[in-house]
Amino acid sequence: MNIGQIAKMAQQMQTQMAQAQQELAETTLEATAGGGAVRVVITGAQEVRNVEIDPSAIDPEEAEMLQDLVLSAVNEAISRSKELERERMGSIAGGMGIPGMPGLPGIG
Repeated sequence: MNIGQIAKMAQQMQTQMAQAQQELAETTLEATAGGGAVRVVITGAQEVRNVEIDPSAIDPEEAEMLQDLVLSAVNEAISRSKELERERMGSIAGGMGIPGMPGLPGIG
């Protein structure tokens, strides 16, 4: 592999990564907690887009439990989003056939 081929591959990878990042920003994922009492929608770029709370879950005496459910749903949504990002970005580096780069370590 000569330097020209490596440069071309790097440019292709950069273009594909930019496309993947745009797709991640437009892709939404959903996570719930408490049997659906709390629902969080997040993008593949870890931007929370929506939090829904079932009115039946709102009890002033149980505020701490509701907070825990929201926290749990947000963390699960972030986890799913990071996994999607790892899959998309890793497939780009791995698909380019770059020796020593089966994926991109440190993403996530």
